[in-house]
Amino acid sequence: MSNEKIHIKGMHCRSCEILIEEELKKIKGINNVTVSHKDGIADIIFEDKLNYFDVKNAVENAGYCIGESAKLPFISKNKRDYLDLGLAFFIATVLFIITKKLGLFELANTVKGSYSSLPVVFIIGLVAGISTCMALVGGLVLGISAKFSKQNPQSSRIDKFVPHVYFNLGRIISYFIFGGIIGLAGSFFQLSTSVLGLLTISVGLVMLLLGSQLIDIFPFLKRISFTLPKGIYKLLGIKKKIEGEYSNKGASLLGASTFFLPCGFTQAMQLYAISTGSALQGALTLGVFALGTTPGILSIGGLTSIVKGESSKLFFKTAGVIVMLLAIFNVSNGLNLLGIKPVFATNPHSSIDKNVRIVKGVQVVNMTQKANGYSPNKFTIIKGVPVRWIVTSESIYSCASSIVSQQLGIRASLKLGKNIFEFTPTETGIIRFSCSMGMYNGSFTVVDDSRFDTSLKLQDSLSTTAPNAPSCGSSGGCGCGGGSKKNLTPTTGEVLTVGKTQVLKATYSVNTDIKPNKFSVKVGIPVKLQIEALENGQGCMGSVTLPGLSEIVEGFSKGKTVVFEFTPTKTGTFPITCAMGIPRGEIVVK
Repeated sequence: MSNEKIHIKGMHCRSCEILIEEELKKIKGINNVTVSHKDGIADIIFEDKLNYFDVKNAVENAGYCIGESAKLPFISKNKRDYLDLGLAFFIATVLFIITKKLGLFELANTVKGSYSSLPVVFIIGLVAGISTCMALVGGLVLGISAKFSKQNPQSSRIDKFVPHVYFNLGRIISYFIFGGIIGLAGSFFQLSTSVLGLLTISVGLVMLLLGSQLIDIFPFLKRISFTLPKGIYKLLGIKKKIEGEYSNKGASLLGASTFFLPCGFTQAMQLYAISTGSALQGALTLGVFALGTTPGILSIGGLTSIVKGESSKLFFKTAGVIVMLLAIFNVSNGLNLLGIKPVFATNPHSSIDKNVRIVKGVQVVNMTQKANGYSPNKFTIIKGVPVRWIVTSESIYSCASSIVSQQLGIRASLKLGKNIFEFTPTETGIIRFSCSMGMYNGSFTVVDDSRFDTSLKLQDSLSTTAPNAPSCGSSGGCGCGGGSKKNLTPTTGEVLTVGKTQVLKATYSVNTDIKPNKFSVKVGIPVKLQIEALENGQGCMGSVTLPGLSEIVEGFSKGKTVVFEFTPTKTGTFPITCAMGIPRGEIVVK
């Protein structure tokens, strides 16, 4: 027995290794072959004498050539590569602006459930279909197409397209089914936010590498590839399926088997499917990804004749830039899930937060969850003071409706309307929260400063005292400043009955304050008080609350309507006040 090492050019993945090994093993006298695409070498074990002419033909039949590839440099020294990269960034920016102008980003936010990421998955599939996936499965598609043409020499052009259709149909169905299986597997593990964060970052890093390979600025990266072991390829008998008689069933099964021969993009999507922890989301993720790869795989031969030469460089560089931007987005999402501040995030300022109110010794934080995130999403709170976080969900069919915070131990699906979370911050610093995929996020800045503590305690003590306390005087002082209470004439408002609810309507402006400001309602019947803000609120009088009827403190913003909903449980006269307790009207319950 002897062995010989032969240099081979043009290999880029394990699929290349398998194709060459299968061809070389057909040569009489060769007992074993081990091919390494990373080293560019075929290690051949043979008896007697090796026929180099047969080896050359076998390598060329597999689509490669004999020879030693030039050593790949760390970074390109070709100026044209950088000019093309700049142009690629420009094209990617234009595409982003067009997409935004068309409202496609907003459209994605309205997709039900956590499926708003599916358009991004489809885009990744399109890129993969004309790059790594095409390179990986292109030989398989051409192989079954050639077999079909050989068996049906008189077939029309449309008929010759049949193998492509069955191959891709089998591929899409298998990706959908296996995606559901691995998504379901993810649910069994009940992945923590830390694991989800790590998986999301892993997806981002894989995509970052693939994008870097596409822009071709770092040639040495071409030596890195992501594929499964060759043993799985052989176990599935993919080579035998190609060499056997053509059948539509065989073409579909061959397409289905490519799930186990994933390129880097596919493996990234498989990780993503696992992280969803849902059979349906996993199935949709990989099904949509496979659908995205279909145009590229269907156009094998046609697309390569259009996108070639210098134009192909710009084409793939643009695709690479888009993939890298998506990768950075994924890494940022993963960091959010881990509770780590990305280096490009801004530091919140330590100042009294107008969105945080003290009610009976509790910091009340009001936040709205919409289809496209959280508003407001930055809050400053005091260490050691209990927090009641009220999240009002306006769109439960959105990724943002699944909220997590590793630091607070929160992982919940929001219900339509008010959702309440309670906690007490014990340390200063940043407490982060986000949706379950890290796309939408926000934070609490926990401070330990006597200025804030004194201010909030004063606000709390005044809001719990009688609103007609004599210390305020006729000018309505109490620290309200320019927004202090004015001498206003009481005006009685009308009470409307809508269904079983008593509806009270009023307006707010700086000069007239709340008008009308006196209402009479019945005990035990639900009440809805609506105050339309004609101007932005000023000072303390820019806030409003209903001591004894509601614990909520609201602020006035021009164009928005403040709504209080409550059911009075006892008769009496209840004041309408600012957050500092200054009376400005009343609700009489009879």
